Amino acid sequence: MEYIINALPALLRGALTTIQLTALAIFFGFIGGTLLGTARLSKFWPIRLATRAYIEFFRGTPLLVQIFWIYFGFPALFKSLGLSFTFDRWSAGVLALSLNSAAYVAEIVRGGIQSIDRGQWEAASSMGLDAIQTLRYIVLPQALRRMIPPLGNEFTTLLKDTSLVAVIGLEELFRRGQLTVATNFRAFEIYTAVGLTYLALNLMFSQGFTWLEHWTDPTEKAKRNA
Repeated sequence: MEYIINALPALLRGALTTIQLTALAIFFGFIGGTLLGTARLSKFWPIRLATRAYIEFFRGTPLLVQIFWIYFGFPALFKSLGLSFTFDRWSAGVLALSLNSAAYVAEIVRGGIQSIDRGQWEAASSMGLDAIQTLRYIVLPQALRRMIPPLGNEFTTLLKDTSLVAVIGLEELFRRGQLTVATNFRAFEIYTAVGLTYLALNLMFSQGFTWLEHWTDPTEKAKRNA
């Protein structure tokens, strides 16, 4: 316990970085995924093809490769073109996690929208609503409730995947653990503390999504309003 207690301040600073990294990746990933998911259902086939290519690429390649591709690959490409361009570690980490998350969120959004009965669209059309209004006011509010459980799973996975940015030297929780082990050589104790910290963060995320699921449930809303 002595080694864990001594390492705790550094691990907590790393945990804060992990939370910030996850929050930004969730924010940008959800926005990007929502746009991609709705575009995936477009009647214009070039848009459908482009979004499908994006989704298949980021879902079909390892996140670790994507991180290296963004942090090392893009600067090398620009250098070969005679241009000077680099990513700092933070920006590269956020960008890689956001792009990867957006691909998974896109499929969740697409599935959620398609789960809504077609009669809802037809009823909205008969009331004079266009496609955007129908999506905004009728379909998405219903689909969002069905998307909460898979979104919770995706964001929990995303929090754990932040550990991969340690390979580019970003000092989040796992990287802080590595640096601590390099100084005191107590791998078992420190990595156990790191694992338990990830577990605690994931439990908080899971509880938050469980609460959100109950809060948006129509039955629970009726009980609260009764």
